Amino acid sequence: MARPLSTPNPAQLPRPTVTAEVPLFRPMPWKAPLRPSGLILGGLFFLAAVQPSLIPRSGPVQGALAGLSFVAGYGIAALVAGMLGWLGLRGESWLSTGTQRILRLAGLIPIAAALWLATAYQNSLHHALGLPPVETVRPLILLVVAVGLAAVLILFGRLFGHVMAMAANRLLVFAPRRLAILAAALLALLLFWSVGDRLVVRQLLRLADSIYQRIDALDEAEAPPQRADQSGSAASLLSWDELGRQGRLRVLAAPNAAAITAVTGRPALEPLRIFVGLRHAETPQARAELALAEMQRVGALDRKVLVIATPTGTGWVDPAGMAPVEFLAGGDIASVSVQYSYLPSWLSLFVEPEYGAETAKAVFQAVHGHWHSLPPDQRPALYLFGLSLGALNSDLSADNFDLVNDPYQGAVWAGPPFASRTWPEIRDGRLAGTPSWAPRFRDGSVVRFTTQTDLTGKATAPWGRMRIVYLAYPSDPIVHFQTSMALWKPDWYDSPRAPDVSERLTWVPVVSFLQVAFDMMLATTTPVGTGHVYKAEHYLAAWQAVLAPADWTEANQAALIAWLAAQGL
Repeated sequence: MARPLSTPNPAQLPRPTVTAEVPLFRPMPWKAPLRPSGLILGGLFFLAAVQPSLIPRSGPVQGALAGLSFVAGYGIAALVAGMLGWLGLRGESWLSTGTQRILRLAGLIPIAAALWLATAYQNSLHHALGLPPVETVRPLILLVVAVGLAAVLILFGRLFGHVMAMAANRLLVFAPRRLAILAAALLALLLFWSVGDRLVVRQLLRLADSIYQRIDALDEAEAPPQRADQSGSAASLLSWDELGRQGRLRVLAAPNAAAITAVTGRPALEPLRIFVGLRHAETPQARAELALAEMQRVGALDRKVLVIATPTGTGWVDPAGMAPVEFLAGGDIASVSVQYSYLPSWLSLFVEPEYGAETAKAVFQAVHGHWHSLPPDQRPALYLFGLSLGALNSDLSADNFDLVNDPYQGAVWAGPPFASRTWPEIRDGRLAGTPSWAPRFRDGSVVRFTTQTDLTGKATAPWGRMRIVYLAYPSDPIVHFQTSMALWKPDWYDSPRAPDVSERLTWVPVVSFLQVAFDMMLATTTPVGTGHVYKAEHYLAAWQAVLAPADWTEANQAALIAWLAAQGL
């Protein structure tokens, strides 16, 4: 009799071997050697970074730029490798260890070349700007700063990779592999952006605002002015203490009537300078109304010339830009400025650009509205002025469609930032054959452009009803920076080159963007008449084109240029 088959006990059956699942995403180990492709591309970016751009750089600053450029190149290579891995393709892992070592050594060659050529590159820029040559840019300091910054940023990048790996491996439970990696990358970016914005950027901005606010409160004058028609005097609607540092400097700026008389040989009036500080009122509208009330108090609208001078981010009104027009008007001039920020223009441009435009519009509407209500033969000629962010906001202050029937007479805008409303249109719409750093726009009846060389006479038509002159130096990075230059070469890199731009200037994707971004922060470190430091003599040419004074002689011109030079303007 056959034995019945027994049913096996499941508990006694052999268990299948379970293979541990390989993590979806393995981050780069903290101490792993650098990628060969990253070293090569980073080294080439390092070499490109030490080439001249627009503004000279010291060894430490050059090191910071070179280190950041190296990391940019390394990051691009790492990103490509990551995308290949996401697509399931093999990257550098197929290379032998020996080959990877050789490639890493090859990546050091352009870095060594950069250290060797750094001094020559900087001297080519010094020559273009009329600066004495440097013996060395201290390549050791350059290298130490670059390596230190690059090491910190690469470690930061590896921290990002570890955070991304943690997120990706958790998402693998309910998402396909590629989708999990993509979602993890987005989550990590969001996390790092939020932390950086809240804990780093905002805190640094608060610190900067606090520092510049304290600087603005510094009192560089011993006592308030004595003349009743000066802002901050005992008779003024504006308290001296709330004018701020830049307001006090503006109110007491040169020239006075005696200096104007000495240059022109004719009796002169004391120029009127109205300035409203950021602490005088809470809102732009309130400060604009206060400015108009102060103008009416001192009789500003009874003068021959009235200038709305929009200040820079810190509230500074360039004395080199305003002194020439006060001479040309024989002191029969009033100017009004309203502060909107404590921060430098380049920082204010990124932090609070709308606030400056809001203030400029409020001031223009208040002043132009009252000016427009006066009989044409009983009101001053109205002009606009601005330097840097002041030029940008001055341009934005007036809506030209509302001015067709009664426009202001003209404007002088110096160093217009790349984000300006009108300046890029003029540059891109220039006449064929004119360089972007010295454009000619249409027939020149409304807008003209000038540099260190007076170009205002190069027009095919006489001036029209409104005269606008842009003063901008080819070596000014705040004017010529373009966000698109990270991927596309700007026209100002082409020939012919301007005299104050190095012949060795070379466009390199990404690196040139970083170079000119650094240049913007250093734009005011150049000699007067280059970079973002505008010379009074060049302002004079712009104002002469706008005002066209009939009684101005060559002797007056020579005497004024000598006076401006003696003042260091």
